[in-house]
Amino acid sequence: MLKLGLATGGTALVGSPSTDAQLLSPHDRPVDLEVKPSPPTTPFVVPLPIPPVAQPIPVSRLDPPPDPARHQRYDEFPAQKFYEFRQSQFLHSYHPELGPTVSWGYGGITPGPTIHARWGEPLFVRMHNDLPADHVGFAAPSTSTHVHNMHTASESDGFPMNYINPGEYYDHHYAMSPAGGDRREHMHSMWYHDHRMDFTAPNVYAGLSAFFLAFDEEDSGDENSSDPRAWRLPSGKYDVPLMLHDVLFDEKGQAAFDVFNTDGLLGDKFTVNRAIQPYFQVEPRKYRFRIQNGGVSRFYQFFLSTGQPFTVISNDGNMLPRPIISDSIHLSVAQRSDVIIDFSQNQPGDQIYLQNRLEQVFGQGPTGRLLDAGDNVMRFDVVPLKLPDHSRIPEKFRPLPPINLAEVDRERLWVFDYNGGLWTINGGAADMSEPSAVIPQDSTEIWIIRNGGGDWSHPVHIHFEEFQIIEFNGKPISRDEIRYARKDVLTLGPSDEVKLYLKFRDFLGKYVMHCHNVVHEDHAMMVRWDIVPS
Repeated sequence: MLKLGLATGGTALVGSPSTDAQLLSPHDRPVDLEVKPSPPTTPFVVPLPIPPVAQPIPVSRLDPPPDPARHQRYDEFPAQKFYEFRQSQFLHSYHPELGPTVSWGYGGITPGPTIHARWGEPLFVRMHNDLPADHVGFAAPSTSTHVHNMHTASESDGFPMNYINPGEYYDHHYAMSPAGGDRREHMHSMWYHDHRMDFTAPNVYAGLSAFFLAFDEEDSGDENSSDPRAWRLPSGKYDVPLMLHDVLFDEKGQAAFDVFNTDGLLGDKFTVNRAIQPYFQVEPRKYRFRIQNGGVSRFYQFFLSTGQPFTVISNDGNMLPRPIISDSIHLSVAQRSDVIIDFSQNQPGDQIYLQNRLEQVFGQGPTGRLLDAGDNVMRFDVVPLKLPDHSRIPEKFRPLPPINLAEVDRERLWVFDYNGGLWTINGGAADMSEPSAVIPQDSTEIWIIRNGGGDWSHPVHIHFEEFQIIEFNGKPISRDEIRYARKDVLTLGPSDEVKLYLKFRDFLGKYVMHCHNVVHEDHAMMVRWDIVPS
């Protein structure tokens, strides 16, 4: 009732195409359901926006000062850098042929400022909610910020019920210490976004998302480094974050969101860093692109129009043991992939398109069918080389932590399905008041994740701890697969069953697992699980 009430006011943040037809269940929804298309826009007239890097502030500017007693292990990992962000409403331009769109974001922009962090340098972030308290529209002006998938204490994880209202703030402490103190578990390409209970999809769709990038001695952010440990990956302006959102606009150029849709929203405009089909000038050299699927429900499979390959170096923010050459990249919702594209064989004047060829129709998950051409999401325009390319691609990165099945303390089964009008896990709807699993600290478990339905794929996200896939539909994972890595999002196709290996270390408290098709999450496909003293 709260959602429907928020939808009735008719402000710029409201959109509800074909709502009379969209009261159907996912299993009853017609495949050919029509949605009014967005106004036309000319592609490749907008340069790719690059979010600014967030700047730390002196701790003296925080009033009141940080309270170490609110955070687990703060004295062990005292904050060395301090940040203060404000969530606000503003006008954002997706394209010059559309009017300014009412949007939400961090620091008055979307995507918000990119946080550059380093492992071993703990951070403190104060998040203010300056959103309009009298807002009426599809989003909710109360928020909970989650750094996906930071290894952090429960009170700083963005638990969906730990939300703040306009005029309030919330303090987050990030120890920047890897799981178990094992540097093999460093993560590198992350993002932060809203995680408010029942409103994650509309709040992120409205603009509340941004990058969080972490560096260390190996992934140093300096391609000219003389440190023998440094990988010397493309850095600086050659290290480019790309956040993807598909958006639907109404006839006035405002972002439209259907509050009656419970199965998944697909936009007909592809945006990168919140610009519709931008172009980006590249020199004939190597670039690192951090590709992030920040959308609501759409899956992607990317190709380059020239047939050039991607060198894949990470999966879900975790470095692969070694680079893998691939002609395409598959990303379900919230997944990330760091890739190197080498333009050195291209000539100034060449134009190369990043294309999504994965078919997905309204009211369904991805069909699995690849289109011959697909949609051009952005364009790379090759320009003359300005400086020599000193970056390199190492033959290997770091090994994965070992899997020791002898340490396993327990096995659990989680079944993702659709029952009685709700998306469910183990037959139940989301209940954040009680945990569905109580896990002793420092234990090791096998989780079997099963898709009980045959209609949708579910990008399953487990907070706090990354996992390693042991088996996919009864078969072991090959070392040559990109998903042979530590991950935090599992792409669970229809009727799939996957066996995962997880450890639970360092912090106590409540966490969640959910479908990151965030429309499913907001409609009950989430469970709470707690880590307790052993």
